[in-house]
This record gives sequence, structure tokens and C-alpha cells, in this order.
Amino acid sequence: MNSIIQELLNGQVNIDELIKEIIRDFLETILEAELTEHLGYSKYDAQGKNSGNSRNGSYKRNLKTKYGEIEQLKVPRDRNGEFDTILFQSHQRQDNWLEEMIVNMYARGLSTRDIADIIEKLYGSKYSPASVSNITSVALEELEKWHNRPLKKRYSIIFIDAMSIKIRRDYVDNESVYLIIGIDENGYREILDFYIGVSESSSLWEEILLTLKTRGLEQVLLGVMDGLPGLTDTFLKVFPKADVQRCVVHKVRNSLAKVRNKDSKELAEDMKLIYESTTLENAEDALNDFIDKWKSKYSRVTNSWLKDKNELLAFFKYPNSIRKSIYTTNWIERTNKEIRKRTKTTNSLPNLEAAEKLIYLQVNHYNEKWSNRIMKGYKIAQEKLQQFFEERYQ
Repeated sequence: MNSIIQELLNGQVNIDELIKEIIRDFLETILEAELTEHLGYSKYDAQGKNSGNSRNGSYKRNLKTKYGEIEQLKVPRDRNGEFDTILFQSHQRQDNWLEEMIVNMYARGLSTRDIADIIEKLYGSKYSPASVSNITSVALEELEKWHNRPLKKRYSIIFIDAMSIKIRRDYVDNESVYLIIGIDENGYREILDFYIGVSESSSLWEEILLTLKTRGLEQVLLGVMDGLPGLTDTFLKVFPKADVQRCVVHKVRNSLAKVRNKDSKELAEDMKLIYESTTLENAEDALNDFIDKWKSKYSRVTNSWLKDKNELLAFFKYPNSIRKSIYTTNWIERTNKEIRKRTKTTNSLPNLEAAEKLIYLQVNHYNEKWSNRIMKGYKIAQEKLQQFFEERYQ
């Protein structure tokens, strides 16, 4: 070992080649141990005589790994041809790391052509974009199962939102990705489903929500959404015992777009007094003050707040510890933004399948990341939320 270290220090040994040689020795040791386990006796053991099976030399093969290509790997075999290693399949020429790397690069938004070029540079072997696409198509098989998986019966909060991405169908155009995120009764987030449609509409939202119901989702306390016309009625048609919370941040932005610049700062401060109140009563007082102050100058804005009052202030019914997470769709928009970033590596996605694969891989990443994280404030609110479920769905 000391001589090897000295050779390394002197630059006489290529570190990459040394690592691959160590890995080859390690793999061959495992393969021999596997064959011993399969036969039931060690090499040269007299117990092997007349056992009905025996060692039968080895054959050599190359195996691509994340450490480079391991050449001339000796794979032992038995005389009856029954031995199979668990390290790789008989015709496999690389470990699963290559497939995982391809899927991960695709999930990061690299095009199939870019991935094929990277693999060729790494391994010197040519991968066509079509081959890369075939490997990532495993995501479509998983996606079909994921779309149909059973859902939990109860979700305290459901967030629904849509975003636009560019997809080619004969020609390139914007299409809507419908995204539904739930927070279950224990406070865990989960992307329940997504759907790609030509444009956002309340009728398509109804179809999507009904599908969630057929998969087991029966009880919802609160739906958080933007102001798409007809969306509130659609949501309550599917979940009539739920409350609806209109995104306050969207409402503020829309209101400020309708006022003069010189008034926008003061108006924003007055609206802030409404949604940052400590109680519903204080919020209603602040809303009344806002209306009285601005109705003569901006009646369309004040009338809109009055008309949407119940939906804008619905979050005050819920425990204070979770209010900041339920009066806006901002954090679901952050999720959308990340997904959109992954789909923007080219000017447009080549087809619907490519879009679905990319989005599913990103969705799966989020669900894994969130699976062990309780949303802030939900543990404190859990008892009250359970009480709401019992009162509404007894």
C-alpha cells in the first residue's frame, strides 16, 4: 500500500484508473461470494464433489458505472448455468446509475440532445436523443399509476392554481398546467395531481376536482384559489361543506393596478391593515374604514372588496398559527415557478409527453421532499382542525 501511495505522490499512477481497479476487485469479490452462496460450498471445497453443480470458470465483460467504465470484469459462472448475480442483469452493460443520471438530467430541464452529448463525452459511446427519450419514458408509466393512486379521505386545505407553459402541437402555443396541492389533516403537503389543458377554465377545474373525489378525497375544510370567474362556484359544487379563501395577495395587486401611482402606497397600507388584523372583527372594522376612505375616489376597488368580503376574510375562521399560509396562493406559485423554470430550457416543449414527463419528475421531487415535513403551525392547529372536520362531516 505504501508503494502505491508513493507512486501516486510521484504521479506514476493515474488516480482514476486506480479507483476503477479497486472497484473491479471489489465487484469480483462480491461475485465470487454470490456464487459460493448459490452453490453452497467454497472454492476447492471437497463438499462440491458430486453436488450436481460446480464452478465453470468465468467470462469477461465491461460495465459502465458512475466511476467510469470497468473493463474486463471477471464474472464467474456455474456448470448448470443457473447462477445470476444481483449486481446487474445478464445483458446489462451499465449499472442503473446511468439511467438514473439521464432521468435526473431530464428532470433538471436538459434536452434529450444535450443529455446524449453529455453521455458521449463521459463514456465515448453514442446515445441518440431517441434512446434518451425511451429511458425517460419510464416516467410516463409511473405517471399513469400516480394519476390513479388512491387519495386520503381528508385534506384540511386544498390549493388550486394554474400556470402557462409553451408546448408544440403542430405549432407552439401557451397551455395551462392545472396544479392541486393538499395539506392533510396532520399538516403534510402533497401535490395531489396536475393536468395539462389548452386553457384554464372553471369547467375543466370541475372535472379535475371530481376526479380527485372519485379517488377517495371526500372531506375538505378550505379551498384557496385566485379569482378565476366561476371557480368558487365550481369548487363549492364539488365540496359544498368547504370554505373558500380568495388569494389576498392577488386581490391587493389587482386593486393597486386600478389606482393612481401617487395613491398606491397609502392604499396598500390600508389594505394591509385588513388582512394583518388579529381577529375577524378587527379585519371587518379595517375593511369598513378602507371603504369609507376610498369609495368616493376608487368605488370600483372598494365595491370589489365589499363584494368578495366573505372569501377574502375566510382565513380568520382558522387558527392563528396557520393563517399566513392560507390567505394567499404565493407558496404554490413558488412551486409553479420552479416547475416553469425546468420547462423553460428550450423555447418550447416538443410535445405533450415531454411536458408531462418533466412536470411529473419535478412533482415527484417535491412530494418526496415534503413527505417528512409538517407545515409550520399545523401541529398547534391540529386539534381545532379536527373539530372542524367533526362539525362539518359528522
